[in-house]
Parts: sequence; C-alpha cells; structure tokens
Amino acid sequence: MTLAAIDFPVFHPIFAALPLDSIFSTQGIMVMLLAAYAVAMWMFLTSAPKVHTVMVSDLEIARQFYEGLLELTAAEVPLHYYYNYEQTLGTAGIDPLYVSSDFSTTASQRADLPDGLWYQLKKNTQLHVISGASLGQKNRQRHVCFDRECLEEVLLRSQTRGTKYKIRREKPLNFLVKDLEGRIIELAEVSS
Repeated sequence: MTLAAIDFPVFHPIFAALPLDSIFSTQGIMVMLLAAYAVAMWMFLTSAPKVHTVMVSDLEIARQFYEGLLELTAAEVPLHYYYNYEQTLGTAGIDPLYVSSDFSTTASQRADLPDGLWYQLKKNTQLHVISGASLGQKNRQRHVCFDRECLEEVLLRSQTRGTKYKIRREKPLNFLVKDLEGRIIELAEVSS
C-alpha cells in the first residue's frame, strides 16, 4: 500500500483556531479543574435538602410529638451540616498548641454528635429540631420557627393525622396541638 492510497484526516478550520498548547498548559489545566470543581459544588449545593429548624423547649417531648403523633421518619444529617463546616472553616491549619483545651474538646464533640433531631418532612425537605426555646404560657411546650413554610407543613401534617389543633393567629402563624400524652404544644412563627 502506498502513501497516496491512505486517506489522512483533514482538520477542520475551527480546530486550527483552537490554541491546543494553551488549553493543555499548566494554566489551562488549572482553569479546567477549577471549572469542574465549580460545577461539582453547584450540583452538590442544589441537590442538598432544604432544612427547616424548629427550636423546642424539651427535645424528648418533641421526639414523641414528631415521631409518635406526626409519624415523621428520622433523616440522615445532610452532608453540609455533618462536620459543622461553618464554624470550622479555616481552623484546620491551626496548631493544637495554640488552641485552648476547651475549644478542641467542643469541636471534637460537635463533629461526633450532631445537635438535635432530624426528620424527613417532604421529599427534599428536612426538619431539624433543636433545644433552646422557653416554655410558653401555662408551662406549655413551645416550638418556635423563623420559617412560615415549615410551620404550615407541620400544621398540615397535624391536620391529616386527625389531631386536635387550634389556630390562634394567622400572622405570624401560631397554633396549638394536643399530643398523644394530652400535653398542649404551642407552635409559633417568630416574626422578624
């Protein structure tokens, strides 16, 4: 077979305009890696579940309410909450000799045990229940939230379960629900 019989591919003019030496240089590869990282982070953050936080006066009573009465299933802690990343940013490079013992103990405890309870509220929505709310009037258990959408979901869930409830105020949303033990739980939206 002669050389004249072999068809050599003809490069399209558009490929001639691409500076392949620039794309495969160190800078070009770094730019491509950064772009791939940005796309991966965007995909991760957009697929992360929406998290609503409710502050309660007693975690054990809240557990009985959300698991028993509302029948919410426990959820895995979302990855972006897992290592308490907001508080630990920038501290990975700090030498432990320069950090007090209280700080290192608190950081390790937080990484091991995520605070509160986690429930699946909807398909891509989770409920994070934490302690810290004060008792309401007449020593009622109080659950407070900054997000109206979250409380509306809890109210809807209560209504579908046939529980006794009373809406006290529409704006900001405030309602009472009677749990399985007969305790009255006040759920209130914090107006800002």
